[in-house]
Amino acid sequence: MKQESESKRKLLETAMQMIWESSYGSVSVDDICTRAGVNKGSFYYAFKSKSDLAVAAFERHWENKRPLMDKIFSPQIPPLERLDNYCQSIINSQKEKYQSFGKMLGCPFCSVGSELSTQDEKIRLKADQMTQRMLKYIESLVRDLAAAGLIEVKDTTELAQEIYSYVTGVLMQAKIENNVNHVERLQHGVMRLLGIKQLTAAAA
Repeated sequence: MKQESESKRKLLETAMQMIWESSYGSVSVDDICTRAGVNKGSFYYAFKSKSDLAVAAFERHWENKRPLMDKIFSPQIPPLERLDNYCQSIINSQKEKYQSFGKMLGCPFCSVGSELSTQDEKIRLKADQMTQRMLKYIESLVRDLAAAGLIEVKDTTELAQEIYSYVTGVLMQAKIENNVNHVERLQHGVMRLLGIKQLTAAAA
């Protein structure tokens, strides 16, 4: 397997960071190359366009995130604990970003996907792919909660989609208002959708 060049690695990491911090439209190829310390010739050797770089950066971000998702949603962990870990991981991540950048960044996939869904089909498809991957984790959690008799559900796929929509909605609202406090209600809202009144009481 051909080893990835240092320039390509820097471009992928820098692009993801800059697009997440700002937006896809406000970041140029020149901006990315300057911060990454890579010349434009190296950029166009590795990627045909900024769009191709963004798609590859999304995939790299997911590859880095997947081990944590596998750990959080491991079937070896009781479903209620998985639910708590999932919500807390989002809350902690958003708070850390807020402390680092002084603003809410929300979900990178949803932010860029909504920004470019009508303009760039490659990015829209990649953002949708990220959504489908997350939905598989959430659906497995919903299914196991139901199997344990902790919730009642007729359609696990539909409920998983509702939960994911709620989570992304909270993050989007927090980003629009630049209000970190919005993420604090995330777990309460997810439990309400699931029909779990109180996590600690249900776990007992």
